[in-house]
Amino acid sequence: MGGKITYFFLATVLVLVFGVVAMEGVLLLLTGEPAAMGMGAVAFLLPCVGAWFLWQNTRFARRANRLAAELEAEGGLPVDDLARTPGGRIDRDAADEVFARRKAEAEDSPDDWRCWFRLAVAYHDARDTPRARKAMQRAIALHEGRTA
Repeated sequence: MGGKITYFFLATVLVLVFGVVAMEGVLLLLTGEPAAMGMGAVAFLLPCVGAWFLWQNTRFARRANRLAAELEAEGGLPVDDLARTPGGRIDRDAADEVFARRKAEAEDSPDDWRCWFRLAVAYHDARDTPRARKAMQRAIALHEGRTA
C-alpha cells in the first residue's frame, strides 16, 4: 500500500510540474520573440510527452497488478522465500536458481501468461529490470489475447 501512495504522490507532483512548465511555455509563446517562441513550443510539448509516459507507466502498473491479483486468487503467485543478504537484498545465487526454473517453465509453455508473469518476477529478483518489464508486457499481452 505504501508503494501506491508514493506513486500517487509523485505522479501528482509530476502533473503539477507539467502544469507549471506548460504555463511557462504559453508565456514564452506570447512574447513574440522568435527564440522565446521556439523555447515556448518545446516547453509546451515536454509536458505532453511526460504525460504520455506517465499514462503508459500507470497503465502498465495497473495491468500488472490485475494479473498479480488474478494469479494470487488462483494460488499461483510465486512465493518470496529467497535467501537474502544481511542488508535485505535478494541473494544473487538464489535468484539465479529460481530464474533458471522460471525460464524453462516459460519456454515449455510460451503461450501461458502465468509462466511469463512468474518469469518477470524472477527477472526482477535477479535485478534485470528491462527484461522483467518485457516479460511482464508479454504476460499482459497474452492475458489480453494479443500476440506478444
